Amino acid sequence: MKSNALVFFRQLFQSKAGMVSALMFLSACTVGPDFKTPAASSSQHYDQQAEQRLGQSGNKPGEQHIDLGKKVNGDWWSAFRSRKLDEVVRRAIDGNLELVAADATIRQAASSVAAAEGAFYPQVDFGAQAGRQRTHNTPEPSVSNFYAIGPRVGFDLDAFGGNKRRVEQQQAFTDLQKHRYEAAYLTLTGDVASQALLVASANAQMQAVEKLLANDAKNLELVRMAHANGSTTQIDVSLAETRLAQDRTLLPPLAQQRDSARHALSILTGKGPGDWIAPEFDLAEFVLPANVPVSLPSEMAHDRPDVLQAEAELHMASAAVGVATANLYPHVTLSASLAQAASGNGGAALWGFAAGLAGPIFDGGTLKAERQAAVDGYKATLAGYQQTVINSFGQVADTLQAINHDAEANLAQEDALRAAETSFRLNQQAYAQGENSILQVLEAERAYEQALLGQIRVKTAQYLDTVRLYVALGGNSIGVFEQRVASREEQKPSYQ
Repeated sequence: MKSNALVFFRQLFQSKAGMVSALMFLSACTVGPDFKTPAASSSQHYDQQAEQRLGQSGNKPGEQHIDLGKKVNGDWWSAFRSRKLDEVVRRAIDGNLELVAADATIRQAASSVAAAEGAFYPQVDFGAQAGRQRTHNTPEPSVSNFYAIGPRVGFDLDAFGGNKRRVEQQQAFTDLQKHRYEAAYLTLTGDVASQALLVASANAQMQAVEKLLANDAKNLELVRMAHANGSTTQIDVSLAETRLAQDRTLLPPLAQQRDSARHALSILTGKGPGDWIAPEFDLAEFVLPANVPVSLPSEMAHDRPDVLQAEAELHMASAAVGVATANLYPHVTLSASLAQAASGNGGAALWGFAAGLAGPIFDGGTLKAERQAAVDGYKATLAGYQQTVINSFGQVADTLQAINHDAEANLAQEDALRAAETSFRLNQQAYAQGENSILQVLEAERAYEQALLGQIRVKTAQYLDTVRLYVALGGNSIGVFEQRVASREEQKPSYQ
């Protein structure tokens, strides 16, 4: 009797083990496309004319040279050699609220990955039921208590990889959030550098205007003295007064530019303008990078966060095709239960084991249409990725040409400044010798001051366009989130 029972259970176990093995074999199948990173661009140039010009320049003051094929190492803003800038950028990285939000969003996405991976494991829950029942199919109807209590286990074999594709999609979404963090980091550092330069530029221009106003006031005094001596007319006095009044209007817009840039720096560091004031920046404390590394177009996909964002979106779209494809196939599940049940005065241990198979037969074409929609979505995302790469090439090309033209403008402005300075000096000498009028001196002085302001603006444009070039090249921002996590782990106290 016992030997027959053992044979029965052995055969039962073997048959169930064989079924489970077959179903596990099915679970190794994952339908849908496996994502492949798009091939690198075949482009070798951004703008050949600008590359050639900047590749040969750098020998004259104010010119910059590019090293094509090299990448930015370290913190890109350190190339400007400003201690104040480095301090403010570091403060912004630590306190910027957009980075804080992006950090939390990444951790939220990572938790979603962990939640999705839970489908790979058996789902165990616990159930209990109790009640009171009346039985009629006995000679004498009776009322009794009943209960059932025990665990239940369910397992989705994921025979065609739908769950795997969902996890893959969620992992790609997490990568997307990391690259958004990198993009926010890149934008933040670029904005801080730009606003600091705008503060420095406004201060430099205000100093030039104040010098201009001092000269205007001095000239007005001279003209009034000449009028008192009868050597000039009231018209000349009125003209000098007009010049002074007109030049005073130059200060308020520059002060507004300075104050707005200061406020922007406060906000970028996560503080209100009344809670933290940015330090004063002087244009002379910045050094224009003489050599700027410029990575090749074929490397752009690995250097810019927005391109990697587009790649992550493409990966998500590819996984969505896999999910939609898996939905076309049957769904296989295993379940088991064990319960202790009792009714009246009798009780027993109950167990069950089952395998389920459910698949679509007719759905009006919904599932096929959903898969086609996913395929078309992938194609649209691929086109968007390619457009992002092309746009990145255009931004670098525009900035290279801007730096090229900045160098030309700088040389022209230097010539204009030297000529205006010479003219102003000669007119002052001629006026002292009585060879020309004060009006000629005023005109020469005004031309010199305007040339000086123009030089400051050209120099500011060179700095700002260099910042834009570093940002357009990605600014070595890839991987900064991992660096932040590593730094955060190092700062955690260790308890022995």
